[in-house]
Amino acid sequence: MTDVQDTGSLSYPIASPAALEPPSQWADLRQKCPVARVTLPSGDEAALLTRYEDVKRALSDPRLSREGLASPDAARVAAGDSEGIFSSPMAKALNAEGHQRWRRMVGKWFTAKRMTALRPSMEAMADQLIDEMLEHGQPADLVTHLAFPLPVFVICQMLGVPESDRDRFKGWSDTFLNTTRYTRAETEAAYQQFAEYMSGLIAGKRAQPGGDLLSLLLEGADADGRPMSEAGLVATGQALLLAGHETTAGFLAMMVAHLLSDRRRWERLLADPSLVRLAVEEALRFDPNAGGFGMLRYVHEDTEFSGGVVARGTTVVCSMAAANRDESAWEAAGEMDLGRSPNPHLAFGSGPHSCLGQPLARTELQAALTVLLRRLPTLDLGIGAQDLRRQEGLLTAPLRELPVTW
Repeated sequence: MTDVQDTGSLSYPIASPAALEPPSQWADLRQKCPVARVTLPSGDEAALLTRYEDVKRALSDPRLSREGLASPDAARVAAGDSEGIFSSPMAKALNAEGHQRWRRMVGKWFTAKRMTALRPSMEAMADQLIDEMLEHGQPADLVTHLAFPLPVFVICQMLGVPESDRDRFKGWSDTFLNTTRYTRAETEAAYQQFAEYMSGLIAGKRAQPGGDLLSLLLEGADADGRPMSEAGLVATGQALLLAGHETTAGFLAMMVAHLLSDRRRWERLLADPSLVRLAVEEALRFDPNAGGFGMLRYVHEDTEFSGGVVARGTTVVCSMAAANRDESAWEAAGEMDLGRSPNPHLAFGSGPHSCLGQPLARTELQAALTVLLRRLPTLDLGIGAQDLRRQEGLLTAPLRELPVTW
């Protein structure tokens, strides 16, 4: 890694002092070492980018690719011998479809207009989940009662997955997104089980199509009239199920935690609910866990960034969360401003691999926050913000629980 600065044995991910706070090293890295040498949980080395302009460019530069992460010399994320999610059978199947072709085929179903049409059912489900939480009584865990089940319901509904199966793919996603807990054999077994499940689900859709996304993809084709392959369909179902609930559940829990950790934020939204859309964007920017582990890219030719040249063959970790706190890109970057606009944060990435489902995630977060403000204006944290705990070892780093009262 030519010119990449040696930070000693800086382990990545970098630990935070508390669940709602960023790592103390971020500011120093951005100022003094914006391209830093880090060691991943696997023991492999990578280069960490923390400045806004560097991260944004790395995610869009054609000299860096996600597909290259399947290269033998690419750094592995997970511990042991696991190749991890980036070179999994699912990722390889999606790559084989051709990224731009796949994105065009799937992306037309993730428009803001289509997501807006789903919002009434999202709010109705949020209302139902809050009814159940109220019946449970306080204190209650908002992760268990709302943040996890709401995105699961929505993505199951979109893909035509029976809601009764949600616990099964929760277990699979935990395996795929965990960087330390599972062996290569366990990960490969989970991929096989998940693929077999999706194959069966797709076979059922082929026999009896519905109005769900998988049925529509089965009937669809690209601009040349070619349908998606069977392996591509299976991998698409897997990818959307994973991305469609795990990250949104983490975003939702962290958003509420940040808003309640300073009561003035919650009170401002109660006084002016029209700020909900801007508040969601600011929560995404402000959250030190947004984007979780970060996005990895493989460097195909020497590339210069603000902190030096990154050599061909290097694996780069793009920390969107660190970039979103870059003082040179944001006024008062360390403060949560619910009226901040414009807000070109990188929580969903940037460039050709930016999150396909971001209209869905945004709509879910806005719907959930709107219902919470309406139903539970007195909502408050059940423990001190400093006592909240993250689920360590996961790429998405969600909260273990979010105890609340009202």
